[in-house]
Amino acid sequence: MSKFDKILFSGKTHTTVSEAPSSATHHGSVNLVLTAAVSEQEQVFEAVAPHPVAEKLFAGAWSACYITALGLVAVQKGITLPADSSVDIEVELGQSGAAWLLRARFDVRIPGLAQDVAEKLVHAAHEICPYSKATRGNIDVAVNVTTS
Repeated sequence: MSKFDKILFSGKTHTTVSEAPSSATHHGSVNLVLTAAVSEQEQVFEAVAPHPVAEKLFAGAWSACYITALGLVAVQKGITLPADSSVDIEVELGQSGAAWLLRARFDVRIPGLAQDVAEKLVHAAHEICPYSKATRGNIDVAVNVTTS
């Protein structure tokens, strides 16, 4: 992982496996806490409404895409993901010297599977997830897989 001199903003998400409902009108939901992202060096504009930081939006989009890829890989391999499987992603925007960098941490929880099987699923999901592909080689990504 890249060492940051300073973390400027951070976005965390928690995404769970869910069965797609039979209704074609249901699109799921995203719960975002609206905040006014302010760092020590930013000027606060009172007229600006609270909003989600870009890192949280990016983490949310990536986690939704990634957990879908994880489910697809599991189906292809004939593995049923436990209903309490989840993906937590934290995306940080930091500064190292004059450079501004992103990094991400994944905590993937697939309870009940053998550790080696879970790790293979997680790796395969990163190979097909468009967000993982787009960021590969561009930002540091750390992955932790838990099966308990």
